[in-house]
Amino acid sequence: MIVFDLMCLQGHKFEGWFDDGRAYEDQKDRGLISCPVCNDADISKMPTAFSIKSSHPDKTISLQQKELARIENKIAAFIENNFDNVGPKFATEALKIHYGVTEPRNIRGTSTQEEEKTLKEEGIEFIKIPVVSDDG
Repeated sequence: MIVFDLMCLQGHKFEGWFDDGRAYEDQKDRGLISCPVCNDADISKMPTAFSIKSSHPDKTISLQQKELARIENKIAAFIENNFDNVGPKFATEALKIHYGVTEPRNIRGTSTQEEEKTLKEEGIEFIKIPVVSDDG
């Protein structure tokens, strides 16, 4: 898995997660990558921050991993405590909220690519966040 920093022509910056560099190029060529803010499909990779190898790589990696784990845990806790888990009914609930059938609230859940396409067509903004399993 590789993460690229991406940007649309409107200047919106976001991350894209891909199996490898070839997968990114293939998806870009097929128009499958779009900005989550404005839906612009004219996307480019941005320069990514790099690290310099220290004389104590194990210690540096360990500190970086601990910090990343701390940040991941904070994000996961925030989402857990502030978003209603609607599971596979995410698209249905998002549409209900969008059209005023139910009260607005923060929701999280899962959706299919077809459901995501429908949400975009209806003008419903959402963010996809990869979930890291505790299974290892």
